[in-house]
Amino acid sequence: MDNIKLFRKRFIPEEIVELKDDRIIMFKNSIIITKWNVLKPRHDIHNGISGYFIKDGIKVSKIFDEDGHLVYWYCDIIETVHSENSNSFTFNDLLIDIIVYPDGHVQVVDMDEFADAMESGILAVSTIASALRNADALLRTIYSGCFNKYTDYIDNI
Repeated sequence: MDNIKLFRKRFIPEEIVELKDDRIIMFKNSIIITKWNVLKPRHDIHNGISGYFIKDGIKVSKIFDEDGHLVYWYCDIIETVHSENSNSFTFNDLLIDIIVYPDGHVQVVDMDEFADAMESGILAVSTIASALRNADALLRTIYSGCFNKYTDYIDNI
């Protein structure tokens, strides 16, 4: 875990941000768990713990408010690029997000941005297909009551 650099790449808006303040607290078997505070102050969320499940193409984040209460679980569909030379991981945000609220309500968001990226050619067809398959697999996991296969990694920290 020494000297690993983490980056988040967004396509809309286009940006790459080093997650230099994220603390890696676990890294094994293609899973990275980090603790972090929001990059820009917000009134609704304060900090969180994220699990990057590289082989599954998802990031699952447990989001807390300023008082430490669970706001929701926020899931990003991602593509991971690892550079051994720089010992870095870049997590490409593939725009589809799934939110799981404490009451169990599930919301899929930012599909419009995903459609915009498809139409503009920002994403390769293979990336689009992978993102849709990973989102489908995550939704099936959530709906089948097996979301804890991801959340347990975070809850057991």
